Amino acid sequence: MNITIFQGFLAVLSEVFFALIPLLVFFIFFQIFFLRLSRRKVIDTLVGFVLTFIGLSLFLQGVNIGFLPTGEMMGERLGALNSQWLLIPIGFVLGFFATYAEPAVTILIHQVEKVSAGYIPQRILLYTVSIGVGLSMALSMVRILLGISLWYFILPGYLLVFWLAKNSSKLFTAIAFDSGGIVTGPMIATFLLAMFVGIATVIDGRDPMIDGFGMIALVALAPILSVLVLGRLYKQNGGSDDA
Repeated sequence: MNITIFQGFLAVLSEVFFALIPLLVFFIFFQIFFLRLSRRKVIDTLVGFVLTFIGLSLFLQGVNIGFLPTGEMMGERLGALNSQWLLIPIGFVLGFFATYAEPAVTILIHQVEKVSAGYIPQRILLYTVSIGVGLSMALSMVRILLGISLWYFILPGYLLVFWLAKNSSKLFTAIAFDSGGIVTGPMIATFLLAMFVGIATVIDGRDPMIDGFGMIALVALAPILSVLVLGRLYKQNGGSDDA
């Protein structure tokens, strides 16, 4: 099988280069007028820029030639299953473990435990966010199978978020909204999104442009709800409002 691994790689390099240039310009500006870091630290920072450029370029190339087509093919196979209700537990499992292994989530739970002095343990927050995303993936499968409009999930979901946030502590409200932003990482935003489009492509009566997308919105909403619920449980068990 002929795999053109570096097909379109020059375009990816160009995109990453122009994405990093503004950051480099800002760094140089602050270095000249404000930071005045030592030569060693400047060299380390520039090496970091180079490594970031290489890493992002290789990652995006991998997404283009691997994640996206593989995810779509897997979605087409799953959508062709005779027992399509199996997609619901499959969605939960994929969502749970994609979040569990997400590097950004690992950083978040570590920082939360550190700043809260152990008030919110890493493992509790990790399971809370992972279960929330797993449930959102399962609901996304239900939405595709039944053809339910995204509005029936998003609108009530955010109304519930506002109600929970109103009576929640500042600590858990802040963590909740950060959690919603970081879970849409490489696995979910590339591989699983392509898989959902593939599923919607093969299910009768579903439009991949309408039913295949929207999963990211549910995934971003789910951790906010789950963390706010966790905050409620902390409050009911006698925990203080702020760490």
